[in-house]
This record gives sequence, C-alpha cells and structure tokens, in this order.
Amino acid sequence: MDWNALSELLLPDSQKTPAELEAQYPPRNLPEGAMVTRIAPSPTGFMHLGNLFGALTDERLAHRSGGVFYLRIEDTDAKREVAGGVETILSTFSRFGLAFDEGAGIDGERGDYGPYRQRQRAETYHVFAKELIRQGRAYPCFCTEEELEQMRSAQEAEKANFGYYGSYARCRNLTLEQIKEKLAAGQPYVLRFKSNGTGAEKIAHKDCIKGNLELTANDQDVVLLKSDGIPTYHFAHVVDDHLMRTTHVVRGEEWLATLPIHLELFQALGWQPPEYCHTAQLMKMENGGKRKLSKRKDPELALDFYLSEGYPVPSVKEYLLTLLNSNFEEWRIANPAAPVEEFPFSCEKMSVSGSLFDLDKLRDVSKNVIAAMSAEEVYSLLADWAREYDPDFYALLSADPDYARAILAIGRGGPKPRKDIALYSEFKPYMSLFYEELFARQDGFSEKVDPADAATILDRYTELYDPSLENDAWFAQVKELSAELGFSPDVKAYKKNPEAFKGHVGDVSGVLRVAVTGRTNSPDLCSVMKLLGKERVLRRISEARATL
Repeated sequence: MDWNALSELLLPDSQKTPAELEAQYPPRNLPEGAMVTRIAPSPTGFMHLGNLFGALTDERLAHRSGGVFYLRIEDTDAKREVAGGVETILSTFSRFGLAFDEGAGIDGERGDYGPYRQRQRAETYHVFAKELIRQGRAYPCFCTEEELEQMRSAQEAEKANFGYYGSYARCRNLTLEQIKEKLAAGQPYVLRFKSNGTGAEKIAHKDCIKGNLELTANDQDVVLLKSDGIPTYHFAHVVDDHLMRTTHVVRGEEWLATLPIHLELFQALGWQPPEYCHTAQLMKMENGGKRKLSKRKDPELALDFYLSEGYPVPSVKEYLLTLLNSNFEEWRIANPAAPVEEFPFSCEKMSVSGSLFDLDKLRDVSKNVIAAMSAEEVYSLLADWAREYDPDFYALLSADPDYARAILAIGRGGPKPRKDIALYSEFKPYMSLFYEELFARQDGFSEKVDPADAATILDRYTELYDPSLENDAWFAQVKELSAELGFSPDVKAYKKNPEAFKGHVGDVSGVLRVAVTGRTNSPDLCSVMKLLGKERVLRRISEARATL
C-alpha cells in the first residue's frame, strides 16, 4: 500500500503539516506543577450534576496549582445537539460561578489555543488524520450499517467480543485500487484507526484517582472521522488535549473502558498523554441499596433543579467539595470562615468508589452557608433569585430593601445564628409574617393556657405595650406580667412546683407570639414587634383576642 498516495486521495485539501500546528499551539509558559484542565460538555441542552462535579474538580486543580482552566465545546455529534445548547452550557456554568480562564463564550472566545468549539477545528483534525494514514495507522472503511449489523450478529453467535477488529475488520486490508474503485462509485466511508492490539495484551496505567490499574490493551479499529469528515470524540479529544496542552483530564469513571483507545491514539501520534482522573459516579440510597443518579428518576440530577428550588450556589459547591475530597469537612470545621478557595484540594483525597449524594446533607450544609451570610448578602442573593423565580415576592422585597434587610438581620450574626433556612424559596414563608400581603395565621393558641387567661394576657399586654423597650427590658416586662397573672416568671421554679402556677413565662410569651405572628415558632419576638410597628402589633393582638 502506498500510504502517502492514500492520504492525498482521501484528504487532498489538508495541506498543513503537524509541525506547523505544533508551532501554532506551543507549550504553555506556566510555573512548574501548574495544571491545565478543561471541561468539555456536549451541547445537548441538559446540564447535570456530573458536569458540575467534574468542572469543580477541574477548576480547583487548575487554580490551586496556578494553572489554566478552560471551556471547550464538544459539538461533533450533531444528532445530540439541541438549539441553544451552547448558550445553556455557558449560562449554567456562569451561574454556578465557574471562572474560566479561556475558552468558548457567548460573545466570542478568549484564549490563544482555540477555536474552542470542535466543529470549527475540522481542518486541524484532518491534518493529524492524514498523518495517521501516511503512517499506515488509518484507513477508509466502506462498511454499511447493514454489514456492521450482520457482523455484530455473527459475533454474538460466535460469542466473540463486539466491535470492528481483527478478522472482523473487513476493510482493513483493501488495496489502493479497491479503495479508488469504491470512491469512484460514490460509496461513503469513515476513516478508521488501525489498532496494533490483539485483545490479549495488558497495559499498566496510573490514574490520578483510581491509582495503579491493569487494563486490556485496545484492539478496536475505532472510527476517527465520520462520513462527513467530522471527528469522533475519541479522536477529537486526543488531538485537542494535546494541542491545547491539557495536563489533566477529569472525567467520569464510565469513560475508563475507553482509556486504552485514547492511550493508543496518543502513542500512535507520538504524544505524551495527559494525566487522567476518573471520578467516582454520583450515587443515592434507595430501598436499602445504592444506585446511580438517573436523569429519568431523579430531578436533583439536573442543575436547573438547584437554581429553581433556590439552593445557594455556594451551598451546592461546598457540598460537592465534601463528596470530592474526604478531608473537606474536617478542614471546614477547623476553618469555619475561610473561603473554599483556601482548601488544599487534591486528587489523592478523592473517592475511588461511588460518592453518595444526599439532599438532606446538602440542606444541612446550606443552612450553615446561609447562616454565615450577612443580611446584605442574603438580601442581594435572595432578590436575584426572586426576580427570576418569584416576581411577586421580588416586588415586596424591592419595594423597601431596608425593611427586608432588617427582617433578614434578625437572629443573624453572633456565636449562634439561626440555622432554619436552607433555600431561597424558604424565605417567603419565613418572612410572610412581616408583610400584610402574605400574612396568614398558621397556628392557634396553646391548649396549655386557658382561653380566659389568654384573653387576660392580651388585654393586659395591650395596656403595657411599649414599643421603645429593648430586648432585656421587654422580657423583664413579660416576666412581671406573668407573675401578676399567676404564671411563674421563672421556668425552673415552675418545674419544681407546677401546682403553684397556671404556667410559666414561656406560656405567656407564647400567647403573645401567636397573637402577633400567627405562629408558635418565629424569630425573636421583641425584634419582630419593633419591625412591625405599634399599629400593626396592636391590630394583630386585637384580631387574635377576638377569636378567644
């Protein structure tokens, strides 16, 4: 076979040389140990938790090492691409706060190693495809879908491995004349890689997460270029990761089976492969066992779920870090106020088995994250969320921002801040008692207090109410009222001798709480009353009194 003649026959328009492309994409000028990572999703219109899981790993590895984190769009599979898919990728990653140093963007690209969309790099792939043909490592395959299906049926009957390899690679040994005849007849073809493997060899490989592995060497003649000249994932990512000087490839462990293919392609092209980091799958508990998160069964797999439900982005990222690195929680306990960027993220601390995703644990993390925010931070993030997902609530928040901030400031700060809110969507019911448009009584008076006594408590408090009192003075007044009406001003004294009292000061303040807030559980009552103002407080007490 005259491989040079074949390369010119198949790719006559490809005139650049590999050396020219190597010069166009030189090694990056980075500090020793700096990592170059990428996230390379397909524009399918569906962004899932696995995308963020991998992207966060990429981002931390690159930026902790002083390297580069870039975005590449792998759009070679036109059948899976949906309209607006690229915009969805860019928008979603932006909303989750992933800072790309270079790559594809809505308004263009940034960086010297593009184009960063694979469909715009066809000429580049053809250069190296042509080189593989010259080396006798690639050839045209004219097999039809029907012929491939017949081959698969024969393999199934023979209990052989599926695929295009060895004696099943029908087009591997076509002569140049036979190829010319088929081309002249207009027969479509794909370009296949000619593997040197037999399927019996083993190769040793060290994965950054999985550790030392023994893999079966590749023997498949995989497709490099499809019939339209567009590369497959296997070929495109090898070429791109080399030219873009990627040092570490982070991807799910489901890709581990294809690693021998990629390693052989790197070897055939004479390139050093990047380090591979295969992350564990995200799992969840169900019926006492673990299973992989499913697009069909689990709404929490979609990243849109976290945005619409109102999970703060910092909460989601913080929780994912607990899954990604086993020592993150220990570090967070020791560094409660430190930004996550200071955490010493590493592949060595990543799980080699499935990571168990738990929404309840995420909620706990999110409560801590929100509790640590200032009222100003919460207001800004909550308003942004409500503007998109609850316009009516946003109208209330934005009508008087200072009032909303004052509400959010109650119980915030100090050594023991309130930790009862995990989502932005939970603020509306929490704050509803402060807005007449939302206020509704949720709870009635406790049965522990006789209705007649509750009425007396409200009557007397209406006479005593002084909106100028601060918390300590306010509570002292409630204690005095308790003693006056036969309730113990001291809970401990009541517990020692309950027969001597109608109840205790907590019962009295509970009557006031239900009357003013419509709830048995609310933020600090004195602070609530100050924000509501005298007129609203007295009106609500009067309305509650009328129900007794």
